[in-house]
Amino acid sequence: MTLPSTLRGEGAVLRLTCDGPLTVLTLHSPPMNLFDKAMWAAWADAVAWLTAHPPRALLVRAQGLVVSAGVDVNVFAGLPAEDATAFWRTQLGITQALEALPCPTVFAAHSLTLTAAFELALACDLVVATPQARFGLVERKIGFTPAMGGTQRLAERAGPARARELVMTGDLYRGSVLADWGVVNALFPPDSFDTDAHAYAMRLAAGPTRAHEATKNVVRRYLDGGVSAADAALPVLAAAVAATIDHRRAVTAFLTDGPEHATVYHGR
Repeated sequence: MTLPSTLRGEGAVLRLTCDGPLTVLTLHSPPMNLFDKAMWAAWADAVAWLTAHPPRALLVRAQGLVVSAGVDVNVFAGLPAEDATAFWRTQLGITQALEALPCPTVFAAHSLTLTAAFELALACDLVVATPQARFGLVERKIGFTPAMGGTQRLAERAGPARARELVMTGDLYRGSVLADWGVVNALFPPDSFDTDAHAYAMRLAAGPTRAHEATKNVVRRYLDGGVSAADAALPVLAAAVAATIDHRRAVTAFLTDGPEHATVYHGR
């Protein structure tokens, strides 16, 4: 399982590492972690590799003072109008591939998180942040609209009125505000943020991976087709989880040791 060169080494703008069951993707393109051609190429490689080698959980984080100042505006200046559809279809595909991973995904935002980075955060299952972190879809500053799926995913989490507000004003919103909106799932203090975010993701990575995958599937069926669609899929999904080793071992441990049993899950 050799990593692509774009995801390893000192020159990599996006670095993939593993800590036991947890895989970590780190934006590392100082000082602003901009989404330029190199960053997007690395993200394409990353989601392709993760799709082929699904981890038990994924943590997306950033190195430096900011998570990301967003898209390098030179990208827009150098994009011919006739190529725009194909270009944005490719970038949206990164969002969709991240969203489709069969494991829990956590985006950790310790500070400024703009445009493409925020859109990828919204493709993750869970978002954690510091209360002071600032988020924005600020494409209006260049007369544009979010093109990696952020608007609709924000509407999915916070409602259409909030999505219109955030995108149309182009204002920045604190992590504490987005927690009130239901966009951010957990807030951690700045001093311990990296440790807290890593522990949060590791707890998911050490859990019943196949059950987490089923949960993601049920939620997606609901979002796509409502309660009836989720109900229609649930019996088959539940039966598949019931056949897993993790489930059978946990049931035995529960009956033997009670609800606080110390079963170690292996993701199968």
